[in-house]
Amino acid sequence: MAHRNRVTPFGEIVADPARGTMLGNRGVIHDAAGRIRRPWSTTRWICCRLSFKGWWRPVMEPNRWTHLFFLDEAVAIAAGHRPCAECRREAYNAWRAAWMRAHGLADPPRAEAMDRGLHAARIDPATRRQRVVPHRAADLPDGAMVALPDDPGGAWLVLGGILRRWTPSGYGAVRPRPDERPVGLLTPLPGAAVLAAGYRPQLHPSAAVSSP
Repeated sequence: MAHRNRVTPFGEIVADPARGTMLGNRGVIHDAAGRIRRPWSTTRWICCRLSFKGWWRPVMEPNRWTHLFFLDEAVAIAAGHRPCAECRREAYNAWRAAWMRAHGLADPPRAEAMDRGLHAARIDPATRRQRVVPHRAADLPDGAMVALPDDPGGAWLVLGGILRRWTPSGYGAVRPRPDERPVGLLTPLPGAAVLAAGYRPQLHPSAAVSSP
């Protein structure tokens, strides 16, 4: 049985056998029996490589940070994560540079400042659930993820003039990107601004495959 440690673009943590291509961390959020007990324990939500320097430990090890998995980085960013500064230093530097451009900063931001901005944008304090922001689809950058009015349970990747539907194992159905009709933006606004400022997320190979 798959662990409940796969993250959707809605920020939800579910059980699914598809492992994905990226690893994530929100602190220790599971108990000694390996059950998810809270959605996060820290505001530092990061997106990591699956392997780094040969480091390894069991999944759901008691009292250690919880392994979370994403299909790809677009999903991780939609769920409110940013690149890890240790195992993905090049990506982190590119993210920080894009954050500077997006916010008109003169100096590189500290990780703590970016994490505060992301957390304030990704979580609705009234519901403690991920915010979904109405947004004009035509203005969104590639790599953002959205929900559609006629498919509220689905998540779609913005990619050029099309949208691709997310599944835990890859991207499938294709639709034209709406021009004027608003969609529900899943990617937190600071993350969407970083994408618009030139950050290029690592996408699952299925994003480039033509729809059957």
